[in-house]
Amino acid sequence: MTAETESLMLEILKRLQGDTSEIKQDMRDLKVRTGLLEGHLASLLTAQHHTNERLDRLNDRVERIERRLELVEIK
Repeated sequence: MTAETESLMLEILKRLQGDTSEIKQDMRDLKVRTGLLEGHLASLLTAQHHTNERLDRLNDRVERIERRLELVEIK
């Protein structure tokens, strides 16, 4: 190979290496962001679960009140 060809190949390889480094960094960033999203989703699901439990308890209380006041038929 001539010096010009070697220089051109070296330049191409350097650009490829730079592009690969950028892709690797982008992948690391995406993994971090995905991890954060997973954490937020887990928090939301936990909050929803607690909200559902609270609503269930409130529903039970309302049903008891309705039965005591005879607002509904007792089955």
